[in-house]
Amino acid sequence: MVRNDDFYLRKWVEYYGRELGRENLYIWFDGMDQEIPLFCQGTHAELHEKIGTQVVSAEKGRLKFLSRQAASLMVAGYDLVIGVDADEFVVPDPALGKTLREFLSEIPIDVSVSALGLDFGQKVGEEGDITEDRPFLQQRHYAQICTRYSKPSVVARPCLWGSGFHRIKRHNFHIAKDLYLLHFGYFDLKRLQDRFQDADRISQGWERHMHKRSRAIRYVTDLKARNFGPAVRFWRVFQNIFRPLHALNKPTMFGVVVVVEIPARFRDII
Repeated sequence: MVRNDDFYLRKWVEYYGRELGRENLYIWFDGMDQEIPLFCQGTHAELHEKIGTQVVSAEKGRLKFLSRQAASLMVAGYDLVIGVDADEFVVPDPALGKTLREFLSEIPIDVSVSALGLDFGQKVGEEGDITEDRPFLQQRHYAQICTRYSKPSVVARPCLWGSGFHRIKRHNFHIAKDLYLLHFGYFDLKRLQDRFQDADRISQGWERHMHKRSRAIRYVTDLKARNFGPAVRFWRVFQNIFRPLHALNKPTMFGVVVVVEIPARFRDII
């Protein structure tokens, strides 16, 4: 479900359409005042009455709606449903030489499977403003290993996602080896500054959320990046084992901030 996010949605349709087929993409536009762009042709895209006006209540309503839609799709015959935002991309490691469809078809999934979250930032002073005419991963090379984006995005049976797809209520999670969720929502300083000027987002209470999530830019700018392979292997296992006491079906890193440099093999994917 998306609102005023064509910049990301274009990449979303391009990537998931290539990996899964456009006929298997389902997009709901939050608000009848939206327009369905031409690049959504071939997908199942439709307008929906706006769900809420404040970020917290709207997110709860949005995920209840999307959970119902996912359940309906499985009743209709789908084996798996992937729930993600327009700025999130579930990607198997390119070293495997497998499409997303092939990867997910080969691993055991009971209720759900999570990908290891990588929250991309901009290394200020080294990386310039993002442009639409080149793949994102040719322009951004650093990300924080982030528990917030180690989401149970892939489900194999009807269930209820929590706000933002961050957990599945009453179920555990498992982070799959060699599967990553790439989050690009706060990966460009100029775009982030423009979002702070977006009256629609500010009126819904997104300002505090955006300030908080923009830390990825500061982290990748200020911290030394670690070697990708050892870091993702260690923190995937760590997140699978350790949970915060207030949310036992979410992963934690106990406040440790880890930035990694993304290998060149990823650079043409998105």
